[in-house]
Parts: sequence; C-alpha cells; structure tokens
Amino acid sequence: MQPRRSMYKRDKDKEKVRTDVVRVPGVAVAVWLAIAIVSVLLTFGLQALRVTSWIIGSVLVGLNLVGLYILFALKVADQWEKAVVLRLGRFVGLRGPGLFWVIPIVDRVPSWIDHRVMVTPFSAEKTLTKDTVPVDVDAVLFWMVWDAEKAALEVEDYQVAIAWAAQTALREVIGQMDLADILVGRARMDQELQKIIDERTTPWGITVQSVEIRDIVIPQELEDTMSRQAQAERERQARVILGESELQIAQSFADASMAYQDNPTALHLRAMNMLFEGLKEKGAMVIVPSSAVDTMNLGGLAGVTSLAASGLAEAPSSLESE
Repeated sequence: MQPRRSMYKRDKDKEKVRTDVVRVPGVAVAVWLAIAIVSVLLTFGLQALRVTSWIIGSVLVGLNLVGLYILFALKVADQWEKAVVLRLGRFVGLRGPGLFWVIPIVDRVPSWIDHRVMVTPFSAEKTLTKDTVPVDVDAVLFWMVWDAEKAALEVEDYQVAIAWAAQTALREVIGQMDLADILVGRARMDQELQKIIDERTTPWGITVQSVEIRDIVIPQELEDTMSRQAQAERERQARVILGESELQIAQSFADASMAYQDNPTALHLRAMNMLFEGLKEKGAMVIVPSSAVDTMNLGGLAGVTSLAASGLAEAPSSLESE
C-alpha cells in the first residue's frame, strides 16, 4: 500500500509543476520565427536599396517587438481546457478553448483547468469498522470540474483537496458500518461515499459522478475464522435439508400405507410385483422379513416360488433318465 501512495503523491507533484509552467503554443513560435526571418530578409533588402541605417534599425526593432508580442501574448487552450487569466493578480476571466490573447507582463495564466472526467484512486488503511475490525479498503473516484472559476479561486489545489476529502469520507463511512455490511453492501457504500464527497466538493466547482469500491482486505486470522464459520453453516444447512428430505420420504410412505390398509388385494399384488422385480434378474436372491411374510400373505407365494424352482431343477434329471 505504501509504494502506491508514494507514486500517487509523485503524480500529483508532477501535475502541480505542469500547471505552473508557462505554455508557449507552437503557432506562436511559428509566427515569431516567420517574423524573424522576414525581418532579416527585409534588412538585407533595405541595405541593398541604400536605406539609412536608423530606418533599417527601426524596422528591425519593430518587427522583433511584434514577434515577441505574438510569442508571449498568443495562447492556445485545448478543447477540454479553460485557462484562468489574472491581470496584475486579479481574476479577469476564463479563456478557451482555442486561440486567445493576453497582455504580456500584465496578464498571467497560473493554471489550466481540465473539464474531462478525472479518476482518483484513494484508500483507507487499518480503519476500524463499527464492530472494531481493522480493514483496508481501496476505492476509485470519478469526478469532473463543472465551474473552472471556483476550482481555481476557492481551493489551492483542487486535485489534492478532492483526494483528501475522498479518503476522509471513506474512513467516516467505514467507521459507521459493521464488517458484514461492508462486505455485502458495496453498492450502498458507493452511494453514501458519492453523497458525502459531492457535498464537500460542490463549493469548489467539482461534481462527483461515481465512487467504486475496488477491494476490501480483512486480517488473515479473521478471514480464516469466517471461512470456518461459513463451512460450518453450510454443513448445518446440509443436515437440515437431509432431515427435511427424510421427513418427506417418511410422510410419503405413510400416505402409501394408508392406500393398502383397507385393501388386502392391492397389498397382495404389490407383494407379487416386488418378488417379480427381485427374481427377474438371473441369480438374484430375495430376502423377505418374517413380519412381511405374515403381513402381506407371502407364505403361499414363497411356497409357489420354491415349487417352481424345484420343478425346474427336476426337469433336466428326468430328461437324462429317459
């Protein structure tokens, strides 16, 4: 976590340095070079025409002054940018996108406000939840500047300010929720964070479009405990489901027994069907409880089965004697 925060800080420092650098557009440089070349050629032409030196000097100085004015006065803002113009330290307006002019030395462009959607990662490390569990949470903030004047004048560095506001809001939300609510309620956390951060950044001319929780890291010991707890819960549910299945099966047998209670013929036919299913397989052996023999009148059926089996055994012997 620490290397990522350091890299984030370096990126912010680079961004701050970039805003303080004077931007000279390529078109201004091109015009200045063109005027410089024209002034040199014009100087040689005037010397060939034997024009006095003070006139040549005046023309040369005038052209150079025009070139320098264009070099420092002509600015270009990209389509997604607004330039903040200060005149002798006072705000005079926003310029751009496209070409615009400033007064050299008098006017200054201290910052260029980007109106595109910006992405800011932020995190909260070892933050205690409502039930005193330390967690590490990583999130991403999507925001944009809707009022460049407020973003430039109301806060020193709006990018750093919104990063700190997001991190503070994340710690505040984590402290108000239990660990279970954090793990299963990311959508609610996103909405709550967006609401809190947007309330803080609206006076700066910044609106928050969305907040997304990327990762939630809990201590390894607690993770193992929760894993065992989940496994025990699943085993308990499996046993409950098995018991409910046994109850349904017993109820089905009870309902079936009611159908045979007052109908011995149906019970007898069912017994014959059971024996048939058991004997149709070659070499099968059917074991019938003694209580079932008396209850379903299987004694006669067993005798018939034995006679049939003995008859089949004597038939080959009689054929051999003949």
